[in-house]
Amino acid sequence: MSPYAAGRRRVHRSLATGLPLALAAVLVATETATAAQSEDARVIRTATLGEIPLGTFSNALLPGGVADDRGVKLGGIGSDIYPAGRRGEYWTVTDRGPNGQIKVDGKKRRTFPVPGFDPAIVKIRVAGDEVDVIDAIPLTTSSGKAVTGLPDQKTRDEAPYSYDAGTPLSYDPNGLDTEGIVRAADGTFWLVDEYGPSLVHVSARGKVIARYVPEGLGLTGADYPVVEALPSIFLHRKINRGFEGLAQLPGGDLVLALQSPLSLPDGDAGDASRTTRLLRFSPRSKAVTAEYAYRFDPVNVVDPGEDDTSELKISSVVAVGGDRLLVEERTDRTARLQLVELRHRSDILGERWDDDTTSPSLEQLEDPATAGVPVLSKRLLVDLGQVAGVPGKIEGIARVDRDTLALINDNDFGMTDGTGAFDAQGRLIDSGVKTTVTYVRLPRRR
Repeated sequence: MSPYAAGRRRVHRSLATGLPLALAAVLVATETATAAQSEDARVIRTATLGEIPLGTFSNALLPGGVADDRGVKLGGIGSDIYPAGRRGEYWTVTDRGPNGQIKVDGKKRRTFPVPGFDPAIVKIRVAGDEVDVIDAIPLTTSSGKAVTGLPDQKTRDEAPYSYDAGTPLSYDPNGLDTEGIVRAADGTFWLVDEYGPSLVHVSARGKVIARYVPEGLGLTGADYPVVEALPSIFLHRKINRGFEGLAQLPGGDLVLALQSPLSLPDGDAGDASRTTRLLRFSPRSKAVTAEYAYRFDPVNVVDPGEDDTSELKISSVVAVGGDRLLVEERTDRTARLQLVELRHRSDILGERWDDDTTSPSLEQLEDPATAGVPVLSKRLLVDLGQVAGVPGKIEGIARVDRDTLALINDNDFGMTDGTGAFDAQGRLIDSGVKTTVTYVRLPRRR
């Protein structure tokens, strides 16, 4: 057995044993974490990704894909992070690539300054205060072409435009806005995507094996198998708010987290709602086996400086033994980690909440629990907003050891919105936000 395979087996054995001791102690000590416990959590290490020209990175994977990177550096790998087996090594995944928004005639247009960018799985090593890229895998179609990060369907996705919002770009049915990542025991990867929203099975070398989408999506023209295997209710996902979090339970089942509440019956209802959904998927049967209702805390509890409920998101879910998860509730500025147990009695799959004619919808319920919905119970582990040194927009979380977490942020490739994102020559004016891996030591039991 290779050292890498041995490392993988050790990781899977540690996951199967349940919660790490220090983490379990915190949860036994109190029903909810106190501010004092959050203060006891502390940053013990920070490492930063260096500057790698995006064109150099992408063209090394698929030659000729990026003709002009417009001065953009590699970033966006913080969509998720998953242990790679060896200490300090992780699998990460980019999202759809550099993108922004510019208003034209009072309406926002979605820009793709590097339309040839291909989302990639990126293996990193944390060495001292640096993050090194040690491997990268391009995501490809059945015929070996780039999947690209461009939107799929004119009827469902934002129209893509050039960097200055002046020129329309083509849609791409192969396009993926990849987010969560896990690696299966057989060496293949599972990813989630925001466009479909979808669950994507990828070979060890990045070829899409299958993309699982909601029933009724009707995606045609893709150069890989598209399987309508998810509940049709997920067709009502908000634009740019599809599946964001992905966890692999010890038995191999996957948990997919919808970033934000569905737009049911409309966008206003979705923006005002605090109830989102999780799915449980069996890779063995290739089917959804359970669905759960997850209730966010009020937005001003998650982020005391925010009053817009639509800013609430789930970005990461992490298996911590058995059927238990850490769920990250966040805004772009801060985040809190909740412990959740997926109980059989909390399953709502196939019930009236999966019928989009149900009124009021699950998302409209002021208090789902009083309406008989078995909302997942949760307990606060740590408020990252109370931990000095944790950056904003944390999108990926991984377990390092029994009482340490690794956090990775999404730096959006240094992109900002508006006409000031690029200079007169069409070169990026970088935001200065770096991709960092931040290690946080969890509070111990008092």
